[in-house]
Amino acid sequence: MAKNKHNAATSVAGTIEISIVEDDAIIRESLAILINGTPGLKCISSYSNAETAIKGTLENPPDIVLLDITLPGMNGIDGMRKIRSENPEIDFLILTIHEDRDLVFDALCAGASGYLVKDTPSGEILESIHDCYRGGAPMSSKIARMVVNSFHVSPKVSLTDREKQVLANLCEGKTYKMIAAALFVSEGTVHFHIKNIYKKLEVNSKSEAVAKALTEKLV
Repeated sequence: MAKNKHNAATSVAGTIEISIVEDDAIIRESLAILINGTPGLKCISSYSNAETAIKGTLENPPDIVLLDITLPGMNGIDGMRKIRSENPEIDFLILTIHEDRDLVFDALCAGASGYLVKDTPSGEILESIHDCYRGGAPMSSKIARMVVNSFHVSPKVSLTDREKQVLANLCEGKTYKMIAAALFVSEGTVHFHIKNIYKKLEVNSKSEAVAKALTEKLV
């Protein structure tokens, strides 16, 4: 089982522990250096393929996996499904060159908490790791624009205007706290709306709600 990241006793001095799954050795090592050089973050493992990551994260589960999609052997999305089946509390942050709509949907449906492209500046990658750990759904601006531009009202699911606003903000990668500030409501109100959204969409997680909003063009 993965560690409960919300339990302060699980990480050393509140450090966010990260695993990297990336087949390019230079990128993998650069990411590890970036992470280990940032206070509050620690790269506890890195893998060049999904198969070794599945085994490694079972033995030494991180808080977050920074994951590429194109890998030798099993692809990153299938690897994520395998890891999540054993460690459902681990968050996954995709870091890839791919901006294909279908891959974005597949990654979110498989349980990714965020989706970044590899030209994302280092500072934004670090910020996204923190945001992901706090419960956000960070996305590169290119991906966020694609998400927002794909939305239109669908008769399949009836959401209130406020629920649409909350879902749109969620798809832009905002945390519950950020959504509350943007909409001038309490975090409790945001949680209330998200619970109703999940019920209406018949999904059980943030990533599933985002994926369904994309595929069915709900807002």
